Amino acid sequence: MKTLIIGGAGFVGNYLIRELRVAGQEVFATCLENESISGDCSVRTLDIMDGEAVKSVCEEIKPDTIYHLAAQSSVSVSWKKPQLTAEINVVGTINVLEAVRDSCKKNIRLMLIGSGEEYGYIRHDACPISENEPLNPGNIYAATKACQGMLGVIYARAYKMDIVMVRAFNHSGPGQLPVFVISDFCRQIALIERGEAPAVISVGNLAAKRDFTDVRDVVRAYRLLAEKGVSGRIYNVGRGRAAEIQYILDTALGLSDADIEVKQDISKMRASDIPIIEPDVSLIFEDTGWKAEISMEQTIEDTLAFWRENLKEK
Repeated sequence: MKTLIIGGAGFVGNYLIRELRVAGQEVFATCLENESISGDCSVRTLDIMDGEAVKSVCEEIKPDTIYHLAAQSSVSVSWKKPQLTAEINVVGTINVLEAVRDSCKKNIRLMLIGSGEEYGYIRHDACPISENEPLNPGNIYAATKACQGMLGVIYARAYKMDIVMVRAFNHSGPGQLPVFVISDFCRQIALIERGEAPAVISVGNLAAKRDFTDVRDVVRAYRLLAEKGVSGRIYNVGRGRAAEIQYILDTALGLSDADIEVKQDISKMRASDIPIIEPDVSLIFEDTGWKAEISMEQTIEDTLAFWRENLKEK
């Protein structure tokens, strides 16, 4: 099995490379010129905004499966840089779709990785959210990912392409950038413990409820969907149980002996925030047998351990 990961230098990409290599697959991965990939794979430099370059890589490798991970994936950044977010997440996806459509290699399975944020402003009684719930994006990142999924459906129907679409809910784990909440909390705690920051942790909206899954479970879900998912279907990937951000903070603080004050930071508040997002994950279980196995508490503990070690090395 020959696999291509487009956007393999990111947080999820490195874990997916490991997951696929353990499964015995031959893995190729792309990254930008200023990025690097340390995993066990063959690396190609690629900017998905260059449509001809995307086609060239696909023709060279002729993969059986492509995972499209390249994206601007931060909600907060999407508010600050909406045009960049749209260009990468929408135009970049079109370039990938066109490259697969024009490829001399037939029957390539394309995994389009979207987001649970696409559901946006959901009905009060919609949770847990099924894949049939109408999309009502509440931020710019979510709107671009909803567009990506719509494009996938259109290409699958119009050109009979083998495309599986994923709506992945929040995932976290060791190595994630601190622009995401669990990693942010854990990094701040590690800095405080080392005496490199005041004993005050800055937080945003603690009342929001989100579904968090360990990235190691998430990449296993991606692999199983590539192997067993039904072409043309959209799958939720998540734990299936939302947790309040306050609980995540309390759990992280409970792992430290430091006396830490909590202070709300207006800059961490989103321009628009959804009170609760929680998926129905019965479809992926029915089609692949996948379910989350790593507890959220373990994810938080491992992420804090990562930052303690990472800061120590610096």
